[in-house]
Amino acid sequence: MGLEEEIEDLREEIAETPYNKSTEAHIGRLKAKLAEKKEKLENQSSAGGGHGYAVEKHGDATVALVGFPSVGKSTLINALTNADSEVGSYEFTTLDVNPGMLKYRGANIQILDVPGLIEGAAGGRGGGKEVLSVVRTADLVVFMLSVFEIEQYDRLREELYATNIRLDTEPPNINIRKTHKDGIGVTMSDDVSLDEGTVKQVLREYGYVNAKVTIPHDLTIDELIDAVMDNREYLPSMVTVNKADLIDKSYLPTVKEELRERDLDPDDVLFISAEKELGLDGLKERLWEELGLIRIYMDKPGRGVDYEEPLVLFEGDTVGDACSKIGGEFDERFKFARVSGPSAKHDDQQVGKGHELADEDVLRIVARK
Repeated sequence: MGLEEEIEDLREEIAETPYNKSTEAHIGRLKAKLAEKKEKLENQSSAGGGHGYAVEKHGDATVALVGFPSVGKSTLINALTNADSEVGSYEFTTLDVNPGMLKYRGANIQILDVPGLIEGAAGGRGGGKEVLSVVRTADLVVFMLSVFEIEQYDRLREELYATNIRLDTEPPNINIRKTHKDGIGVTMSDDVSLDEGTVKQVLREYGYVNAKVTIPHDLTIDELIDAVMDNREYLPSMVTVNKADLIDKSYLPTVKEELRERDLDPDDVLFISAEKELGLDGLKERLWEELGLIRIYMDKPGRGVDYEEPLVLFEGDTVGDACSKIGGEFDERFKFARVSGPSAKHDDQQVGKGHELADEDVLRIVARK
């Protein structure tokens, strides 16, 4: 029996097994086997070669536009950036990843117009595996839906999940430490609903014989497997609905209801028209917010503060991160820094590399001679 058949058999057994406390450990073992065999199949496919979509990351952040064919991604990226992506009303116009650069608030935001996904992309249909490998490298996933096909969202999320992309969630906070004896010991907080035997069964499937496992919060079997596999990509996402100019007002309540059915707040979703260039200013602002970008104005010796070309970082970044991005002597010869602005207690506050910066701080780095 080949791997694909084994995978299908495991899926069927999982689907047919009722979930309860007495079957939990068995289901955990089956899901662990399934994840392991899917990983093996993926590695075999990758080893076979084929056309890839490797795109070198440029700029301050990277956004991946994800959508089905003919949803309007090429039109949008042409409207937002300096890209020149072929546009057509027929499916599969874009046959290669096409990067463009959006310049906004001093930042260079790379936007990837990837070929339209189709159902079954994670299994290789339509070159989907190559496309999805590019999505994994992005800082933000932007779903682009047609106003007339909101249900595309379900299938797109499923395809991303199937290629180990986890959206809008944090990695499970569990600790696994291999030991030399005493088997598998599990320490769990009171709110963990998984049975200890289930945890041990999953770990044994991945070759653990002796280990100390600490689980401080509740999680599902799938999240436990994600933590053990340690090859998942955790990315934020947002949703845009295109072709809003074509919608009749009487149909709008239906669209909003379809969004709510998918736990999407209609007020949080951006309605745009790429062709008419409607709503694009709001989209640019939202990209900035979702990426969590901040501008740092560098105070350059003898030249003053450069307000024209800020250093662009992410929220939570420190002076040390700024030094690393600038590179060269600043990182190696750093002595201290002076900061004025929102993150400083007072103007020209002297700080070290661990100081967390804020949007529109003014930063001067003092280096050793």
